[in-house]
Amino acid sequence: MSEGWVRSTRQFRGESSGGIGSAGYRDGGSGGIASPRYSGVNTGILDEQVLSLVFRSINFDPQALCTAASVSRRLRAVTERVLWRELCISRAPRMVAALTAASGAGRGVGPPPGRIGGGWPALAKMLSFCCGAAATTVPVPGHITKVSRFSKTSGRSFLPRRCRGDLLYVSDPCEHAVPGADDDDLGAYRGVFRWFMRSRTRACLLGRQAALDPRVRCPYCGARVWNMVVARLVPRGAARRMGSDEGRLEYYVCVSGHVHGTCWLAHLTSSDGDHHAHGDEDGHAAP
Repeated sequence: MSEGWVRSTRQFRGESSGGIGSAGYRDGGSGGIASPRYSGVNTGILDEQVLSLVFRSINFDPQALCTAASVSRRLRAVTERVLWRELCISRAPRMVAALTAASGAGRGVGPPPGRIGGGWPALAKMLSFCCGAAATTVPVPGHITKVSRFSKTSGRSFLPRRCRGDLLYVSDPCEHAVPGADDDDLGAYRGVFRWFMRSRTRACLLGRQAALDPRVRCPYCGARVWNMVVARLVPRGAARRMGSDEGRLEYYVCVSGHVHGTCWLAHLTSSDGDHHAHGDEDGHAAP
C-alpha cells in the first residue's frame, strides 16, 4: 500500500487538517462550487468532463477521489470544485435535488445555484462515511460505508413540533458491536438539514440561547455543534425511529446543519415489523 494512498485515506477519514471533513474545504466565495483556496490553480484545465467520466466509471469511489486529490494542487482543486459534487449527485440524486431546491414562500432564498449548505465535500463524506462514536467507553472507529439510506421520514422524527417546516434527512443507524456493552449494539446515524441557517431549528436554538458543546466537533466539516439533548429539542419519536429506548440517544447538530449521533439499539423480536416508511427515502449504493 503506497504512502500517498494511506495519506489520502487518512484525509478522508478526517485524521488530518486537509481531509474533506475539515473546515478548509467549505464553500468559498463567489467563484462557484466549493471555490478552492488556491488562486489560479484551475486556469487552463479543460478535461474536467473527462475526469468526471473516468470517476463515474468507478462509481466515484471516495478512496480513489482522495488519492487523485493528493497527486497535485490542480487535481485537488478539480476534486474539490467538481468531483465531490458529482459523487453526491451520483449517490443520492433525489436527496441532492431536495437540498438544493428553491425555498418555500416567505422563507427567503437558499444558497446560490450549485452551492449547498456546509459544502459539497462535507456532504460527500457524509454519504460515504460513518463517523462511529468517540464518546463511548470503548470508542467505535469510523469507516467507509457501502450502502446507506437517508430518509425525510426519519428526519421528521427528529424535528420538534414547532420545527416541522424544516427539511432534514437522517440515515438509518449503522450498527456496531461494542465489547463489554451487555450485548447491546450501538447505532451511529448522520444527517443534514436543508438551509440550516434559515431553519426553525436554528431559530429555536438561538431563541433558547443554547450553548455550543465545548468538547464535540462535527465529524464532517469540523464546525462546532449544539447538543440537542442538553437543549431539550429531541422529540420522543426520535429514539423510537432509530429503534432505541428513550434516554439512550445522543443528537448533535453543527452550525452548518450536519447531524450526527448515536443510540443504543433495542433488541427486537421476530414479530416486530419494519418501522421504516418508504417512498421518500434516497438511498445510495457503492459496490
